[in-house]
Amino acid sequence: MPFTLGFVGAGQFAGQFAKLFALHPRVGDITVTDLLPERSAALVDRLGLAGTFSSLDDMLASSAVDAVAVFTQRWTHGPIVERALRAGKHVYSAVPMAITVEEMETITRLVAETRLTYMMGETSYYNPATVYARQKLAEGAFGRVFYAEGDYVHDMDLGFYDAYRYSGGEEWKTTASYPPLLYPTHSIGGVLGALPTHAVSVSAIGVSDQRGDGVFDRAVSMFDNDFSNASALFELADGGIMRTNEMRRVGYPAHIKESRFRFFGTEGSLEQLATVSVWQDKNTVTDVSELLRAHASMSLDDPALAGVPEALRDAFVSGHAPIHDLTRLPREFENAPNGHEGAHHFLVDDFATAVDEGTLPPINAWTAARFTLPGVIAHESALRNGERLTIPDLGSPPAHLSDASSRQAVS
Repeated sequence: MPFTLGFVGAGQFAGQFAKLFALHPRVGDITVTDLLPERSAALVDRLGLAGTFSSLDDMLASSAVDAVAVFTQRWTHGPIVERALRAGKHVYSAVPMAITVEEMETITRLVAETRLTYMMGETSYYNPATVYARQKLAEGAFGRVFYAEGDYVHDMDLGFYDAYRYSGGEEWKTTASYPPLLYPTHSIGGVLGALPTHAVSVSAIGVSDQRGDGVFDRAVSMFDNDFSNASALFELADGGIMRTNEMRRVGYPAHIKESRFRFFGTEGSLEQLATVSVWQDKNTVTDVSELLRAHASMSLDDPALAGVPEALRDAFVSGHAPIHDLTRLPREFENAPNGHEGAHHFLVDDFATAVDEGTLPPINAWTAARFTLPGVIAHESALRNGERLTIPDLGSPPAHLSDASSRQAVS
């Protein structure tokens, strides 16, 4: 039996995902709420959804809503997710999971107690390079992976100014200064989405911005932040090393590839640039660019992209790469809008399947914490001039959540 879904937030990303959830055979009626009621109404009208709620409180109080999808501003996710879980709703959350350790601890505890489904929508888990790395690791082709890198290189000039103006209103510069390391999942998730380990310590350095346009200005920032770029070096639990870069002032074509990854093992390695990907062993270099390239699924002027700033539209037009297994997706997704190198279809299907069958999604609360929490500690390290800090680990999902019969499936 299809489950009902309430969208919390009707902004630029919400519309793309609402369309996919509406197509999914496991999902029934979709409703929307937003602080700006006109945005909720516009999304419902454009996609023919079931209706709106006047407030988040009303949506969470409604027995007609089984699950919620949180697409609000990034620093608001933790408290909203907590409220939704306490209200008995399954939760899909855009990234990041939360911005404090305490918020993440609360979410994992509530998921364990309620046995509800929680999934974070991290795209890099399905990035073609991460999928390929998982396969190579399973084959033993890497040997021991001792070093990996993940970069999220997305310049403010390439869409973020428009996005923050859209979401932040007249005071948008106060939020556009969001610390890069508090949005770490597009870099960390692509590495830890392939390697079965987690970060245990970090040393990070932030680069203070010099643009002088009022963004990343501590006198303006609600986050007291002037870092526009940051790099973090992590120690992993298996003895390996992970380095990540979060860059918002960078001469790089993010519209071609905003997340990129490198894995170095004792027997083989994988490296990516914007347009080239190579697999290497001790004797040869194999160009795997085409295998990992997600080809366009729609044009940049497609009506489905209404409301998305032109500079951000590239993230929504990519289809699947040859490395992706499309046999697991519902046929309703054929020719449907996709994005982030083919990730959107898999994100929606994994959440819908987990809710309907009562199974753990790949990016469950504990995995989400391992993708997110290291960035929070890395930002603190950068504020302390690179002091090496220990990263708390919230562990793996409790055994009782692996038993589908004990969980709150909707069927």
